[in-house]
Amino acid sequence: MTRVVTLGETMALARTTEIGSLRHASGLALGIGGAESNVAVGLQRLGIDASWLGRVGDDPLGERIARELRGEGLDVRALVDTGAPTGLMIKERPSAASTAVHYYRRGSAGSRLSAADVPDGWIEAAALLHVTGITPLLSDTARSAVLAVVERARAAGVPVSFDINYRSALAAPEVAAPVLREIAERATLVFGGVEELELLGPDATASLLAAGVGQVIVKRGPEGAVVFTTDDATEALGFVIEPLDTVGAGDAFVAGFLSAWLEGLSAADALVRGNACGAMACLVPGDWEAAPTRRDLERFLAGGGDPVRR
Repeated sequence: MTRVVTLGETMALARTTEIGSLRHASGLALGIGGAESNVAVGLQRLGIDASWLGRVGDDPLGERIARELRGEGLDVRALVDTGAPTGLMIKERPSAASTAVHYYRRGSAGSRLSAADVPDGWIEAAALLHVTGITPLLSDTARSAVLAVVERARAAGVPVSFDINYRSALAAPEVAAPVLREIAERATLVFGGVEELELLGPDATASLLAAGVGQVIVKRGPEGAVVFTTDDATEALGFVIEPLDTVGAGDAFVAGFLSAWLEGLSAADALVRGNACGAMACLVPGDWEAAPTRRDLERFLAGGGDPVRR
């Protein structure tokens, strides 16, 4: 049985190979990236079987996405869309301490995801469904697809993990908020940064828990994270590192946390694993390349990771 299923857009990723503006970059390195597939790769490396579904263009970039994800051991459902291209994002490092990402995804194959793309039984046979707030803001059909799979999961008794992952380039706050809130209220676990949760309304954490969400996990970057339930709150500090590329750190955190949650570990242990995975993701360029294996994680926790001191 596939343990975790997820769906969304994975794009080709071109990143500058030196620090400085994209206006003057002389070289680009090609890869792939997408929030949902980043989480799937992170889970797979930690020993949790994962499956990703999404649309790609009938082009070399789409072929690369399918090949890379299959190479990581994922069960890949790459639906080839002959009517739209694979999306592209370009990442630059304007300075040693900053990263900027430019998206070229309007009308992309990934944005044309629909509920009909998700086969019967695929959701129902999973141990967990993971979705993000990116996919439902891509298009009307993508939003319908996410809502449909969430409802299918709930009907089948499959837990739902939801990472708010708000992208202002996709929708204004007043447009995105009700969509993201609708999904969050139907989830078992909700992940989000402080500002992302504020987007869902005042006292969003308390109101989501009152609506039936089991855990709200607040990501605080280098400061660590907190898990809220109706009974208590559990906090874990982050780790001291020198970050090289922070894009993808949130996805790595989610993968680490979910792997521990699926194994039945405590909230405290899940937070430590999530924080460690998020920190390790920042040490190498790329969205998912530094996602740790179990051995990597054990080595980091044994000798390389020091909690942040306030």
